[in-house]
Amino acid sequence: MAAPNAAPPVLGVTRSVTGRRWSRRLDEAGERTAIALAQRHGLSDIVARVLAGRGITLENAARELTPTIRELMPDPSTLTDCDALVARLADAVDRGEPIVLFADYDVDGATSAAVVARTLTALGAGPRIVIPDRLTEGYGPSVDAMERLADDGTRLVVALDCGSGAIEPIEAANRRGMDVLVIDHHPVDTLAPAASIVNPNRPDDLSGLGDCAAVGVAFVVMVALVREMRRRGRFATAAEPNLMSLLDCVALGTVADVVPLTALNRAFVIRGLIAMRHRTNIGLAALATVARIGGPIDPTHLGFVLGPRINAGGRIGDSGLGARLLTTEDPVEAERIAGILDQLNRERRALEQGALLEADALADSGDPVIVVAGPWHAGVVGLVAARLKERYGKPAIAIALDGERGTGSARSITGVDVGAAIRAAAADGLLVKGGGHAMAAGLTIEAEKIPLLTAYLTDALGESVAAARAASALSIDAIAAPGALNETLARTLAEAGPWGAARARPLVALDGLMLESAVPVGTGDSLRLGLASLHGERTEIMAFRTAGPIGERLRKARGETLHLAVNVGHGVFRGVPRAEITLVDIADAALSVRNAA
Repeated sequence: MAAPNAAPPVLGVTRSVTGRRWSRRLDEAGERTAIALAQRHGLSDIVARVLAGRGITLENAARELTPTIRELMPDPSTLTDCDALVARLADAVDRGEPIVLFADYDVDGATSAAVVARTLTALGAGPRIVIPDRLTEGYGPSVDAMERLADDGTRLVVALDCGSGAIEPIEAANRRGMDVLVIDHHPVDTLAPAASIVNPNRPDDLSGLGDCAAVGVAFVVMVALVREMRRRGRFATAAEPNLMSLLDCVALGTVADVVPLTALNRAFVIRGLIAMRHRTNIGLAALATVARIGGPIDPTHLGFVLGPRINAGGRIGDSGLGARLLTTEDPVEAERIAGILDQLNRERRALEQGALLEADALADSGDPVIVVAGPWHAGVVGLVAARLKERYGKPAIAIALDGERGTGSARSITGVDVGAAIRAAAADGLLVKGGGHAMAAGLTIEAEKIPLLTAYLTDALGESVAAARAASALSIDAIAAPGALNETLARTLAEAGPWGAARARPLVALDGLMLESAVPVGTGDSLRLGLASLHGERTEIMAFRTAGPIGERLRKARGETLHLAVNVGHGVFRGVPRAEITLVDIADAALSVRNAA
């Protein structure tokens, strides 16, 4: 329902400070749908426009506004290989066979490990969790890791959020007599020779669950496992595991892995937040306490407060901390691990800020893909790449050099498949290894080949980057006065969420506000803006990560009139609910008037 580029720009903004045109999200059909939604459901104009802009119609509104797991949960058997994997896992549970869970070191991996481990523990299996070290072992199973597990007598490994394409490591496991089961979601070109691979993004899977994070796939598989154990009579005298209580971990992994918030994923998050507010997971409760979350946990906390702390262990500390936190039943141990992760997160932020300053100085803004390398901590290069992507509006790769080899992470923009390019570069011999999906990828490269990689990506992605940037526009949901962005609106929008990947946060344009103040907050990278309308309405807006062009403009714009594009969120401050308005983009009001004339 996006409006065509020929439509007049919102508030006359043809080129904002970040170089984007402001376009109306709704076309004429979308406008009619918004009016109908407002009338049928008693919604405000802004809320109705936001919903219509995300594909909600009169026909699907009931399902889209209140997605439920009961209605949306598929039959697990539709996942290719699911029945075979579950049968092997159920046999292991029945025989008391030791099980090793080998999980990725990020939030999706940690939460996947927690969901599977808690289910197996409830079934009496008690698995061991193994998380590889990001710096010394890298992503996924390795030959050395499989050999070590075989030496320990392991006969069954379940790879979580990894393993689909780990051909050589799983061949090594097979030679040593181990069975490897894989629960994953990453696209791969060639499947590893595992005993079973459940991955909705494998070429022959027709389940339609490709948008799920690995933890979502793991949850569906655990539903199948409990079903199989029920068929075998396991619960004739014992209680079934409460799988719904595991949705707190599913919600955390789903949001942190930035997968599209389609209906089932939103149902996972909505139900998971309810579970999280009961604080039944001792580790998550401890982490929320050290992170000083005062009110109810919401999706923003998952993505920007809890998720980064779980990730901090894998980035710069002990990769297994997150999984141990999410599976412990000891309050003292939970408090100890949560404190360590909180401290590691502070150290991670300092490392990231230092690396970003150096990387920004090295970036060539003329290249279609930003590629930078330096002696940075390998655990923060993904974050650096993400910040460079935001700053330049282009795919970015940051590489941590260690002697003659570098470990890098890539982040992309909509319309540019960086994962496919990285996999192709690896196949062509430019990389030691590499893989990923459209928006994010990882790689290992010999330092001397970095210039060749830059040239390769320029050829491979130059046209798609140019096309994506040309089509880039900021899609505005509505134009409003500052007074309309109140707590009631923010709460209603939050209830219609969650917002995230493939379901953009509500974006509202504010017309012609005078900037009265821009006060640095925290380290100075954020600004608290005081603004006033022509009618005397005053409002306060937060601007985060202002090291780029927006910050440069704001620091010089006191007394000037600006158009602002803002996100509207809901939060709690000192126990009081409130609207939280954050800046996304700005444009010079006088220039926009001239452009529109």
